[in-house]
Amino acid sequence: MNADGTPPEPAPRLSVIVPVYNGLAYTQAMLASLQATLPRGLAHEIILVDDGSTDGTRAWLAALGAPCRVLLNSGNLGYGAANNRGAAAARGELLALLNNDLLLRPRWLEPMLAAHRRLGSRAGVVGNVQVAVRTGAIDHAGIFINCKGKPEHRRRRPGVLRRMFRPDQPVAAVTGACLLISRALWQELGGFDPAYHNGCEDVDLCFRAAAAGRSNVLARRSAVRHHVSATPGRKARDETNTYRLVQRWHDTLVELGRPDWCRHHYETFLPEPRDFPDPALARQVALYLWRLRGRPPAGSAAGMQAAIAVELERWRQLFGA
Repeated sequence: MNADGTPPEPAPRLSVIVPVYNGLAYTQAMLASLQATLPRGLAHEIILVDDGSTDGTRAWLAALGAPCRVLLNSGNLGYGAANNRGAAAARGELLALLNNDLLLRPRWLEPMLAAHRRLGSRAGVVGNVQVAVRTGAIDHAGIFINCKGKPEHRRRRPGVLRRMFRPDQPVAAVTGACLLISRALWQELGGFDPAYHNGCEDVDLCFRAAAAGRSNVLARRSAVRHHVSATPGRKARDETNTYRLVQRWHDTLVELGRPDWCRHHYETFLPEPRDFPDPALARQVALYLWRLRGRPPAGSAAGMQAAIAVELERWRQLFGA
């Protein structure tokens, strides 16, 4: 019972967490699209965490009512810290983390909920397809690790048959711009690592989920529109964040980057096959790419290690480490 003798409200099924830093027009449009597209009857709460906005956002937030809750940070603490604070206040069984510069389409959430439900106890982080508002191009269809050991968005639209018959695509990671995770797993993993600042928090979270035995997937039937990198200063610390990620997850990145290393290696030398430095490895790579071999050849691991070593040396020189 509450202090006034009334029964407590039941916990919502879903807590939507939206970090906000300026960009009032984006936030207003996102919230309108969110409220118009949430499934009818879904018990939910919307937690907006303002990270020190100075453009009138706070005055607008003050006028919002239920189901919105507003948390005000004392200053600009960053994306990870804002989400962590929102998640700490959340009461829902599931957390949906959304950027404030999304435009949500009807039925964006249902495929993500279905993917999470199908995975059951194996559920990790669920993402979706994101389309750039300005160009209409695919900006995100999951994250893969490229031949340099760096996270990169996959920008190919899933085919119709794949969406129909294989709606859940296993991926290394998904972007934090729009993801679904159980609150229990979020708490188990400790949320976003505050060592990152506005970059790589999402990839690190997905890696930790996978290390805990969970499966990260892309819900191919879910799509949203995104004003990509609309938050001021979004890219300011990309190098620092990626350096930290590579130091922490070196072996994981080597393993996950092997498929792209094979593709890049093959495409580099294909115009003149006689230039392949290792013909035996070239044949093994070709068999893998033609799907006549199940796994990348062992030589691809050495190739990835060498590629990452180059990047690490560049960062050491850049940061004076």
